[in-house]
Amino acid sequence: MDSQTSQPSQAPQSPHTFQVDLRGLVDLLSHHLYSSPKVYLRELLQNAVDAITARRAEQSDAPATVRLYAEGGALRVEDSGVGLTESDVHNLLATIGRSSKRNDGLETARSDFLGQFGIGLLACFVVAERIRVVSRSARTPDAAPVEWTAADDGSYTVRTLPHEARIEPGTTVHLVARAGAGEWLSEERVRSLARDFGSLLPYDVRVGDEVIADLPAPWDRPHPSPATRRVALARHCHDLFGFTPLESIDLDVPLAGIRGVAYVLPSAVSPAQRAGHRVHLKGMLLTERAEQLLPDWAFFVRCVLDTDSLRPTASRESLYEDETLAAVREALGERIRAWLTGLAAGDPERLAAFLSVHYLGVKSLARHDKEMLRTMLPWLPFETTDGRLSLEEFAQRHPVVHFTRTVEEYRQVAPIASAQGIGVINGGYTYDSELIEALPSVRPGTAVSELDADTVTAHLDAVDPAEELALSAFLAAARARLDPLGCDVALRAFHPLSVPALHLDDRAARHEQARAEAEEQADDLWAGILGSLRGSAPRARLVLNHLNPLIRRISSLSDPELIGTATESLYGQALLMAQRPLRPADSALLNRAFIGLLEWATHTDPGKDDRR
Repeated sequence: MDSQTSQPSQAPQSPHTFQVDLRGLVDLLSHHLYSSPKVYLRELLQNAVDAITARRAEQSDAPATVRLYAEGGALRVEDSGVGLTESDVHNLLATIGRSSKRNDGLETARSDFLGQFGIGLLACFVVAERIRVVSRSARTPDAAPVEWTAADDGSYTVRTLPHEARIEPGTTVHLVARAGAGEWLSEERVRSLARDFGSLLPYDVRVGDEVIADLPAPWDRPHPSPATRRVALARHCHDLFGFTPLESIDLDVPLAGIRGVAYVLPSAVSPAQRAGHRVHLKGMLLTERAEQLLPDWAFFVRCVLDTDSLRPTASRESLYEDETLAAVREALGERIRAWLTGLAAGDPERLAAFLSVHYLGVKSLARHDKEMLRTMLPWLPFETTDGRLSLEEFAQRHPVVHFTRTVEEYRQVAPIASAQGIGVINGGYTYDSELIEALPSVRPGTAVSELDADTVTAHLDAVDPAEELALSAFLAAARARLDPLGCDVALRAFHPLSVPALHLDDRAARHEQARAEAEEQADDLWAGILGSLRGSAPRARLVLNHLNPLIRRISSLSDPELIGTATESLYGQALLMAQRPLRPADSALLNRAFIGLLEWATHTDPGKDDRR
């Protein structure tokens, strides 16, 4: 009999529904999604404003009022919005993640609403154990008012009320503070939060009898003159950010639905410091710490603006990074760029005042914007051997624009190069070398060259061959002493006479020196690897000034040991003058040379008697 293998039957399984622990979800919201319990009031205002917006989409003349009453640890928020039916309450208030903005044919108008995630009311559980909502629908006038009461354990009840319980359409939310949260529902705190979140809301919002909305926005208010407007905006900045701005820049980008102002900081800040900007979404404050709103180079301003195009995250405390935000960032950057260009063309005094504080931000912009670099050439300051000049002024004075890549290199060569008539720019500061190298692209015909040790040495006068031959023994002794340090000795004549010696090297020589030191300290394996990386970079050199009286006296010495000690002293002094960081070997040399000179200065010939 053939045996057959039977397969177990696969009975269809019914789907299961996720169970939500509301208390755990509230804890998640309060500790992770929202930065502070204060957002509960923003969510209440947002729901009220959206309800009014929905009603006005169907009844343009409908009342637009929001009233907040705080007393004795309880809060009541009333709005004249679209209201809810009993069916709405079950479908919307009791379903996490479902927003009324996705229902009732309003999907196409979602851009008119602030909240789009369906979790707003949950924020109230952060400060209250129970939420009570009484609502009457404007869309279904015959429907009875409905009451929805929810607890933070996830339970809720719904009941209809007599028609006289609420005559007009709209919604009222009742909160009673949970233990320890009473301060958040106090009248003073509610008023403060309402002002902060709702000062630009387009509807009649009041706490008690006090009007909250402060319209038109500060940047849209009329003023008798530009000067009075600047004063008013400066006062607004001080009230908002705590500083009096250096300048105010209008941020009007109609295509992105943006109106606002950028305030220029009165003092310099680090480019690494993240700026916090205030962003209102359709009048409601979204965040005070929007960091990605402007390009990185615009770190010298703080913005406050209102927009209807940007997309908030689920917590509505930051902006969602998408193509719209990228386009807005570029548009705002262009607005600030246009302001700078306008100052350069029409108000050089204000531009100079601005650049004296924030030149670093403009240099950062000019690195990637050739037109901005061309515009700012007469204005951006650089440290040069001719003083603090712009690139335009320096290029007019010198046929070749020499520069160094590090501050240390500049300090090495600046005094000597200046005395020889060589103009040098210090390119060691942030962005400077990049801008100098970009100079020919915006100023055709300009020659730019990095200054190295060979270039400086070539500009120093050679010593008469006969005189140098006569000093060959001295030079040999000096070279022998510095050879272990990877440094050559050269004799030149140069100005200023007060400089006895000049230490010259370049980055390649320093890299080779660092590699050699690492090779000496490494084990056999790493020493072999580092040895294979040995380069042919030129060695550092100590250039002795034949015109200096001290060098002339030292070069007349005959004692090789004393010549070596003097050479080490000159080497150490040249390093210190260049403000170079000292290696352990350099520090040991300086100490050895100092002790050697003391011994030489106090030496007593034992063949002679002491004279009293």
